[in-house]
Amino acid sequence: MTLEEAPLSLANAPSRRLNMIEAINDALSIMMARDGDVVIMGEDVGYFGGVFRATAGLQKKFGKNRVFDTPINECGIIGAAVGMAAYGLRPVPEIQFADYIYPGYDQLVSEAARLRYRSAGEFIAPITVRSPFGGGIFGGQTHSQSPEALFTHVAGLKTVIPSTPHDAKGLLIAAIEDNDPVIFFEPKRIYNGPFDGYYDKPVSPWNTHPDSTVPEGYYSIPLGKARVVREGQAMTVLAYGTMVHVAGAVCAEKGVDAEVIDLRTLVPLDIETVSKSVEKTGRCLIVHEATRTSGFGAELSALVQERCFYHLEAPIERVTGFDTPYPHSLEWAYFPGPVRIGEAIDRLLGGV
Repeated sequence: MTLEEAPLSLANAPSRRLNMIEAINDALSIMMARDGDVVIMGEDVGYFGGVFRATAGLQKKFGKNRVFDTPINECGIIGAAVGMAAYGLRPVPEIQFADYIYPGYDQLVSEAARLRYRSAGEFIAPITVRSPFGGGIFGGQTHSQSPEALFTHVAGLKTVIPSTPHDAKGLLIAAIEDNDPVIFFEPKRIYNGPFDGYYDKPVSPWNTHPDSTVPEGYYSIPLGKARVVREGQAMTVLAYGTMVHVAGAVCAEKGVDAEVIDLRTLVPLDIETVSKSVEKTGRCLIVHEATRTSGFGAELSALVQERCFYHLEAPIERVTGFDTPYPHSLEWAYFPGPVRIGEAIDRLLGGV
């Protein structure tokens, strides 16, 4: 039963205040208890519980055969997961940082994404690859990248990026249940709470944030369904992950009546919700942390242009990371923040 199918029962269900790490751990625990085929694997995910502690306590609860450490070999981790999935398991491999996923890229693209097609449906690859991604922890070039566009380009892969603890739990459960491979990127900048566009300080206390209220027990959020964070008339803001909070905070600070949409899943994309909003507002701002050239924002811009051309009142704006290697000392200048987002909003609303 999905969240949309049972809103009343879930509204009345017991809930807890969780951060994103805790919500992810809860989702993993629930799915391992429900399905004996779910296994967790990766570097330090077992005894230690993961570098960010997302798998803490799961090995003790479910045993070393179902939650186990692997060598430092991302190609081997993904390759083993493909074989396990083909023979009936539902592996949830963790890649310690998204920056480390490239050695496993060939296994994801050439094997996992193609297995259903090349076997005419005889085999499937129900793999959920979890990985912290993005900046915000001063991790430098090798611990801060946002490579989501590399995966959205690959037919056969699904790409999910939550922005709240509530969504992280429901989307992760849906990803594990999905019969196709899913890339589940977790924005580590908001693992413990949303932050503003400049410094590492909370926008609001996470333990009082409405989206930190997470229902207990099982629920899922369908992949391919965006969330309208706030409704508005002046413009549409498309974002995902950390940038949902940053862009929303800028709109609120400037007093802009913007409709903010959290895409939640990039593939499959809820283009219907996006198109409906842009047709209503006539203006579109796209915000993401990844580099600009060939970023997912370019695909969004093309889709909006193709579907909403006659409704647009201004050119589509993109605010993104810069086309440079990730800068350690200038991290907060690299992020789309209040200044650059604010300037884009002013251009979109110029003359209104």
